[in-house]
Amino acid sequence: MEKKIAKVVVDRELCIGAAPCVVVAPKVFQLDNENKAVVVDQHGADDDTILLAAQSCPVQAISLFDEEGNQIYP
Repeated sequence: MEKKIAKVVVDRELCIGAAPCVVVAPKVFQLDNENKAVVVDQHGADDDTILLAAQSCPVQAISLFDEEGNQIYP
């Protein structure tokens, strides 16, 4: 990945609580009391791991943005 991840956003409407993001990056993502993913520390893993976690989401509920605010995933 060329651009640095500056912001990680979970779309709670899309999230189904499948939790592969938690498995891939447990220091970044956790499930809350509604069984929806939340970002607990967007610097809790390196960019490659965060991208892998976002890509693992079956409903693409995780969006990644660079420093300029451009969406870099999905």
